This record gives sequence, structure tokens and C-alpha cells, in this order.
Amino acid sequence: MRTSIATVSLSGSLTEKLTAAARAGFDGVEIFENDLLASPLTPEEIRARCADLGLSIDLYQPMRDIEAVPEDEFARNLRRARHKFELMRRLGADTVLVCSSVSPRAVDDDALAAEQLSRLAGTAREFGIQVAYEALAWGRHVSTYDHAWRIVESAGHPALGTCLDSFHVLSRGSDPKGIEDIPGEKIFFLQLADAPLLAMDVLQWSRHYRCFPGQGGFDVAGLLRHVLRTGYEGPLSLEVFNDVFRQAEAGPTAVDARRSLLVLQETVGRAALPEPVVPTGVAFAELVTPDAEPLTALLGALGFTRTARHRGKPVALWEQGEARILVNTGPAVRRDGTQLAAIGLESPDPAAAARRAEALLAPVLPRRRAPEDAPLDAVAAPDGTELFFCATGRPDLPDWRADFEGTDPAPAPGNVRGIDHLALTQPWHHFDEAALFHHGVLGLHAQESVDVADPYGLLRSRAVTNADGSVRIALTVGPAPTDDTVHAQHIALATDDVVASARRFRDAGGGLLPVPANYYDDLAARFEFADGELEIYRDLGILYDRDAHGAFRHCYTRTVGRVFFELVQRDDGYRGYGAPNAPVRLAAQHTARALTGG
Repeated sequence: MRTSIATVSLSGSLTEKLTAAARAGFDGVEIFENDLLASPLTPEEIRARCADLGLSIDLYQPMRDIEAVPEDEFARNLRRARHKFELMRRLGADTVLVCSSVSPRAVDDDALAAEQLSRLAGTAREFGIQVAYEALAWGRHVSTYDHAWRIVESAGHPALGTCLDSFHVLSRGSDPKGIEDIPGEKIFFLQLADAPLLAMDVLQWSRHYRCFPGQGGFDVAGLLRHVLRTGYEGPLSLEVFNDVFRQAEAGPTAVDARRSLLVLQETVGRAALPEPVVPTGVAFAELVTPDAEPLTALLGALGFTRTARHRGKPVALWEQGEARILVNTGPAVRRDGTQLAAIGLESPDPAAAARRAEALLAPVLPRRRAPEDAPLDAVAAPDGTELFFCATGRPDLPDWRADFEGTDPAPAPGNVRGIDHLALTQPWHHFDEAALFHHGVLGLHAQESVDVADPYGLLRSRAVTNADGSVRIALTVGPAPTDDTVHAQHIALATDDVVASARRFRDAGGGLLPVPANYYDDLAARFEFADGELEIYRDLGILYDRDAHGAFRHCYTRTVGRVFFELVQRDDGYRGYGAPNAPVRLAAQHTARALTGG
């Protein structure tokens, strides 16, 4: 289906917005009036720019407070409309969005509203324009889509139809099934937006918290199915008001928007994309560092052994159980310390996974490799993390470990079994995009978003997982756009005995994150422990949580650069990540950072 996006959904000048939309692959745009008014380009120049970019102008919007008003005011409205219709003719737009009135002078009179909208449509038709009437969720007298349709149907003018907006329909709790009673040819336009499920004023909800389909809590796909059953043949258009999007770079936002529509069309059976290839495990985590000594000391204390080195690159492989860490000290390493740069994902079909990622607009990363190196496809996640699709130990597919020479000893037996989960701090403007990316591109299930208290604000966190939990990634965004210091990335290592693992780490010279004594006083009040158990946790800085499925014990290392490790023990099917303990961990990390000055 054709796709479109409202210019209000993107940041920047109108020219920047149009360029971003075209580069992302949109077919058309809705021109938001404020963007046109602020542009130095004439309507004719905007029309030509769109044509050069391959964009149609699918809608001009909005026209407000038109209907159900006293006759003298309606006469002024018609005069205003004529000016706008002349502008639209110059612009090359043939559909105008008219929002249900919020004017205090509007009266609750459907017959008057229908009569005046019919006259407006008659005037529009003189200019070759059709009118799409939309019910604003906060409209003074018309606030639901079925009410707006009754008025349009009563007016009976061929140039008057309705515009459906998923936010206005779903935020009111309206049943979208009734959309199927509207003839498809009378749905002149469809606007799509998602939103988190919030209890707040609907106008503020709309103006600040809309997001792209698949990033919120609305059943946008369900609504779209109802619309398609009417025979609607117009574009799928995104109209999103969002404070974050308005401050983020237009290009990546447009790509995120287009990806959301591709996933949405796939969901309703209107797009043929390569099937999702869900990863089955974590092959490796790659850390880049300008100074390997503190990191290798940390890995050694955790029980890892350096087992091999890459043939042609300054990359070492460290192993323990099924956990593999690559340490990269190459010249391209970032200057701001140790960071988690790449993740290897075990894939049943790496090539098919890469095709899926590319079809959903994930940037395919060029890779410098020697002819004898294993072919590895990699794409970039929204935060810049490189994702490699791997097959480890598969005789039918290239093994990435063949690029390494095993000159070092085999790993010694240790307490760590593998990587339990990875936590990635997202740039503040990529949080929703990251959740959609990991779900749509990788086929991971996105869990509910949670808020975590930090000493300097609130953190948002959302985990994405595969069905059996062998891949778990926690996506986190800090409390402020500039706060990228303490909220580092971390690698959680699975162990069957966190007490033994913590003791071994400390005995090897590793520094565990100190936890305040007040935490353990509270823990004693919340849970019952065996004699001496709580004292062990207090001594080692081990935190504890319990859910309906089981118990969770975990502790943290000191931070190196922007990376730290977590030792975790899941018992009896515990499903969470110790979120109730996160505020204590964050406060302890702030304190440790203040004491070390780094």
C-alpha cells in the first residue's frame, strides 16, 4: 500500500522533512500548515520539490473550527476556506483535513453541522478539492468517529468524506468494528498513530505522547484490519505529535516511521517481507577499549580465560562456559572508555536474518575482512550497536571462531554458564525506536516498559526476549538527554551459585559494588531467610528479588569505562531482571563514581 507521513511528525525545516521522508521510502506527505507558513519556499516551489523527490502531497491540514457556528461566522469561515483552497491548488494538494470544532461558539446541532460542511464541500469542489472531516477526541460536540460519519452521511455531498485517525478512535475507547459500516470510498484519508496507555487529559496525551505503530499500547493493527475491510484504497499515513521526535534528527526518525508501517502492513497481511528469524542465543559480546589492562584484569577475576586471538585484528577471545567476550583494542576504538560495541546473535539462518533486517531498513554494515575470514552479516541497531548473525559450531555454516587462532589455553572450569542478558543504554531519542527495531527486525517479544527510580530522575527500561529466554536484552534510557555517564551498558552472566561466583571474584582481586546496609535491613523485613543467609548477601553485596515463579540473586562489579558485569542466579523460573533493586544499584554506582572521580 502507499505510505505517507505528516510533516509535523518530523523535526527541522520543511525542506529537511521532505528530504527525510523521501529517503526513507515514503510515497507521499501530509503538509502541516505551520510547516508551510514557516517555509521560505512558495507553494509552487514546494510542489516542485516534492515532485523532484518523488513525493505526492496527499493532504493539507488542518482546517479548524468550521462547522455548526452562527451564519455570520460561517461566512467568515468560507472566506478563509477559499483562500486555503486557492493555496492548495497552487500546492497541488487535493484533500483538506477539517477537524471537528472546538470553538466555544459551536453549537450542538448535527443538522447545522451537516449543512455547513456540505456548503464547504461545494466550495472545495470548485477548486478540485475534497474535504475529509475528522472527529477530534476532544471536539466540543463531535468527538467520536461514528458521530462524524453520521454528519458526513447526512450531508450527502460527493466531495465530503471522513478522515479516520487511530489515536482519536482508540484513545476514546470507541469500538473500531463500526468502521466497517462506512463505505470505503467515503473514507477519504487514514491517519495512524500509536500511544502508550496513559491516564491523562486526551489533548495533552495526543500532543506529546503519540508514537509510531508498534511502539505503544494501542491495537493499531486491529483498527487497520477494520478499515481495509471497507475497501479503503488510500494511503497509510502517519500523524504523530511527539516531543522527542520533534527534537531528534529527521532522517533516522523517518526511517523508524517507515519501518513501523512495514511491520504494520506485514501484521495485517499487506506486505510480503522475509520471515522473521528469531535468534536462539548470544554467540558473543564484543567490548572495545583503549586500555585493555583494567578490562582483562576484570575478566580474569570473573574466571574468564583468554583462549584465542583474531588472525588479522587486535581482538582477543575470552571464554567461560558458553559465555564469550571479545576484547577489541583496534585503532577505531572510541576514546570515551570501554564500551559494548557489538553482539553476536546465534541464528538458525544468518543470511535470512540479514535479508529480513535489510528489508526493514536496518543499516547493513560494511565489514573489513580478509579473504579467509568467515562471512558475517552485520546490521546497526538504533543505538549504533553492531548486531552480527552467527552460527557457532554448525557444520553446515561458517563458524566465526574460525577467524581466531587458539594459541592460548582452553578455558578453566568456572561458575559462569553463559550470558543471561545484556543491558544497553539507549540515546534518549531512540528508546521507542529500539523496542520496535528489536521486535520487528529480530522477532523478539517486547515486554512492558517499566520506570526505575534513579537519584537524578527516572529511568525507563523495556526488555526484549525470545520465547525461551536464551536471548534477553534490556533497553534503557536515562533520565535526561545529556545523562550518559552513570547509566552504562552491562553484561549479565548466568551462574548456578552466585555466592560462590562472587566469592571467587572477590578472592581473585575483583571489586564488587558496595550495597548500603539499609538495603539489607529492608530486605529482612520483606522476606524470610535461612540463618546466616542475609549476612552472606550483606558481605558480598548480593541483592535479592522474588516473583511468582522463583527467586533472583545478583551482584555487580565495579564499572570499567562504561561497562560493568552482573552475576545472576535465577531459581525456579524467575522471569524478571531484579527491577525493584535497580534504584539501590544506581545510587551505589553514583556513589562509587563520586568517590573515584571517574
